[in-house]
Amino acid sequence: MEKQKLSLQEKFGYGLGDMASNIVYQAVINVLMYFYTDVYGIEAAAAGTLMIVVRIFDAITDPIMGGIADRTRSRWGRYRPWLLWGAIPYGILAVAAFITPNVDAGTKLVYAYISYALLMTAYTVVNIPYSALAGTMTSDQDERSGLQSWRFGMAMVGGFLVTVSIWPLSRLLGGGGKPADLQLGFPFAVGLLAVVGVVALFGCFAWTRERSYPGEATTGPVGAKSKVMDDLRGMFGNSQWLIVSLAMFIIQIRGGLQGNVKPYFIKYYIEHDLTGVFAITENFMALYMGLTMLAGVAGVVVANRLFLKLQWCKVTVMKMALAGSLVPNTLLLMVPRSWWEASLVLIMLGNFFHMMFLPLLFSAVPDTVDYGLRTIGKGALGLFFAGQLFALKMGISVGGGLSGRILGMFGYQANVEQSASSLLGIKIAFAGAPLVAAILVFALLQFYTLKKGWEKTLENSGRPTNPR
Repeated sequence: MEKQKLSLQEKFGYGLGDMASNIVYQAVINVLMYFYTDVYGIEAAAAGTLMIVVRIFDAITDPIMGGIADRTRSRWGRYRPWLLWGAIPYGILAVAAFITPNVDAGTKLVYAYISYALLMTAYTVVNIPYSALAGTMTSDQDERSGLQSWRFGMAMVGGFLVTVSIWPLSRLLGGGGKPADLQLGFPFAVGLLAVVGVVALFGCFAWTRERSYPGEATTGPVGAKSKVMDDLRGMFGNSQWLIVSLAMFIIQIRGGLQGNVKPYFIKYYIEHDLTGVFAITENFMALYMGLTMLAGVAGVVVANRLFLKLQWCKVTVMKMALAGSLVPNTLLLMVPRSWWEASLVLIMLGNFFHMMFLPLLFSAVPDTVDYGLRTIGKGALGLFFAGQLFALKMGISVGGGLSGRILGMFGYQANVEQSASSLLGIKIAFAGAPLVAAILVFALLQFYTLKKGWEKTLENSGRPTNPR
C-alpha cells in the first residue's frame, strides 16, 4: 500500500480533535472530583464510588461504538462523521455535568450519576471514532506516530486551557470563592470551554481525510462479512494489544488517582506565602496546573523528536520516560510542604516524562492491528481503539474511585483545615501512584515485541503472515 505523507494542516486538524476531547478529559481528571466534594457537596467516598460505577456502563457502550464506527458508511468516511454528529451533544453534556441542581441530597446524587454517565457516553461517541481515524489517514507507521504526537501536543493545549481558566473563571462568573458561588460559576466556565471544544471538533472533521483501511486489501471491506464476535476474538487473541491495553489501564489508574487528588494537594497540602493575585486559591491552582500542562507539551515535543527525527525505537523512548518519571515523584514524597517552588518543578518534570510516554503508547494500537492482520488475519481498527479507550476510562475510573476512598479513609473533610492524617493521605495518593504505575508498566513492556523493524523480524521468523 502506498504510504501517505500528511500536510501540516491535516496534522493540526487531527490534533484539534484531541484538544476538544481533552477539555472534558482534563475536566474529569483534574476538576470533577474536587467539584463533587468541595462544590457540589458529595462525600469523597461516594464520589469515588460514582466514578467507578459509571464506568461499568462503558463496558457496554465502548465495544458497541467501536463496532458501529467500523461499519459506518457515509460520504465522509467511517470515523470522521461521528466528530460532526457528536460535537454539539458533547458540548451540552459537558455543561450539564457541572450543574448543581437545587434538590435534596439523594436526588442530587442521582443527577450526578446520570449526567456523568451521559457525558462519558458522548465522549465515547466522539473519541473512539477519532482515535481510529489516525489509522485511516495514512499507512505510514512513522506518520501515524507523528499524528499521535500532534494529538497529545494539542491535547495538552486543551488541558492548559481548562486548568488555567476553569478555576478563576468559575470564581469570577460565580461572584466569589464560596461553594454557592462556584456552583453558579462552574457551568458558565465549562460552557465557554465547551464552545471551544465543539468548534475544534468541527475543525478536525473539516481538515482530515480517510484514505486507507487496515486489512481491507487482504480481507475485503471491513464489516462486509466480519462479525463483532469475530473481531472481539481477534482482539483478545492479540497478545500485543493485550499488553498495550493493560499498560494503558495501569498508567491511567495513575493518571486518574494523581489528577483527582491534584486540586487537594495544591489547595490543602502546599504551603505558600504568595500575595496579590496568586494569593487567591483558584488562581494559585490555575498557576500550578497550567505550568504542569506546559511541561506535558514539552514532553510530547521531545518524544516526537526522539522517535521521528532521531529514529529511536518507540519502545526504548517509552521505557526511558517511565524510568525518568521515578525520580521527580520519589523526591515529591520527601520535600517539605513549604517548598512550593520545588514541588512545582517536580510535578512539571513528572508530567514531562508522562507525556513523553503516553502518545507513543497510543501510537502502538495501529501497530497491534497490523500485527493481528499479519498473524491471525484479524484486526478491526475501531474496535481495537474502543478496547483501548475502555482500558483508559476504566483506569481513570479506578484511579478516581481510589482517590475518593483514600481521602475518605484518611479522614478528609471538605473546606476545612486538614488533619495530619488527611494530609498524609493526599501526599501518598498524589506522589505514590506514579511510582507504582511506572514500575509495573516498565515490567510489562519487557513482553512487548513490536519494536522498530518488527515486521521484518516477523517475516524472517518463518511464521505465516497475512493468513486468510
